[in-house]
Amino acid sequence: MSPHRTRVRSLVALSALLLGASMLSACDNGDDLPGAGSADDTAGTSTDSGTDSGDSTDSEDSGDSEDDQPAGSISTNVSKKTDVPVSTVLEVSAHDGRLSTVDVTGSGDVGALTGTIAGDGSLWGADDRLEPGTTYTVKASVRGDDGELVTKRQKFTTQNLSLDQQTYASVSPLPGETVGVGMPVIVSFDVPVTDRASMEKHMTVSTSPKQPGTWHWLSDNVVHYRPKKYWKAGTTVDVDLDVNGVDAGSGIYGQEDREVQFQIGDAHVYKVDMNTHQMKVFSNGKQLRTIPITTGQQPKFTTRSGIKVIMEKFDSKRMNSETVGIPVDSADGYDLDNVQWAMRVTNSGEFIHAAPWSVGSQGHDNVSHGCTGMSTDNADWLYHMTVRGDVVTYTGTDRGIEPGNGYDDWNMSWEDYKAGSALA
Repeated sequence: MSPHRTRVRSLVALSALLLGASMLSACDNGDDLPGAGSADDTAGTSTDSGTDSGDSTDSEDSGDSEDDQPAGSISTNVSKKTDVPVSTVLEVSAHDGRLSTVDVTGSGDVGALTGTIAGDGSLWGADDRLEPGTTYTVKASVRGDDGELVTKRQKFTTQNLSLDQQTYASVSPLPGETVGVGMPVIVSFDVPVTDRASMEKHMTVSTSPKQPGTWHWLSDNVVHYRPKKYWKAGTTVDVDLDVNGVDAGSGIYGQEDREVQFQIGDAHVYKVDMNTHQMKVFSNGKQLRTIPITTGQQPKFTTRSGIKVIMEKFDSKRMNSETVGIPVDSADGYDLDNVQWAMRVTNSGEFIHAAPWSVGSQGHDNVSHGCTGMSTDNADWLYHMTVRGDVVTYTGTDRGIEPGNGYDDWNMSWEDYKAGSALA
């Protein structure tokens, strides 16, 4: 909705709405559609009103019909001329006739607002909500029951919104990305959403093949979506955020629609047993390799048990103990500037990576600061088969994963996860 960002429009479902605005007959003096300040009824030909000064006369009626059939009239669901909410889905209704044409244009670079006339000609509904700070001109024609064609115009201006009054949704995974079977859909809003239910009603995820799933709000700024079970390998996932102009609560509105499609790759599940110091690597249910590993030294640096998901990958990464609260110059401190084949599994700093310095302990002891270390050759092999969203399960310690520490969606039961939906 901001003029600084390209808009992506998506189809808004047409809904029936009873309109209580007064109606104009074919003999009204002026061409405003009811709902935004119509002219008084008079006997005569319809002409343009002050809301559209300089335009030519649009009405084509010639008086009462010989068979006394009622003349057609038109109304909209916009009841004022200024500060119209952007959450409005514009509707034009025909009375005593059928809509023939409806044209709606916005000022500036907004352009035409598309819509659809219902099969019976009674209603036109816009395909999207409105843009802020825009003047819209509605021109609609109805063929009355008396056979005459009546054309009316209406102008109105929407509320003007600053960027602070709009919330933009960032989506992960990225369009076209291939991810693992544990990857959640992550939507982050740059301005808090206080009316979560209103926003969630306009957020859909569809899959091929079909799989049940649900949204789960972590905060007013972040919401995740996951299926009931891990994604099926090879699934195509379509995320449709039809949030442009949606009322997000507290005077905030959705800024832009988003559509993202991504793919699910092979079903990679890595099983880490911290008691046996081994990682078993599975792909699509087949075990490919058993890798000797070392994890966190206990009790000082106990690695967390639970279901973790690969969050990001680095072929080389600097690791400094100060980032996890350990002074570099202390006995447990470290500063390594070239840790190879590093894959993050928690926000708090747990990685899977090459650890050539601990090969002698791998498969036998837990000696790390919490990361999962393996030989450089094994780490190289695992890194190059892994994608973001692959699953790593850890067992063997009594320390669990804190809520929100990484993509921890799978550490919650399905029932508890569903309860995190604003529509539950």
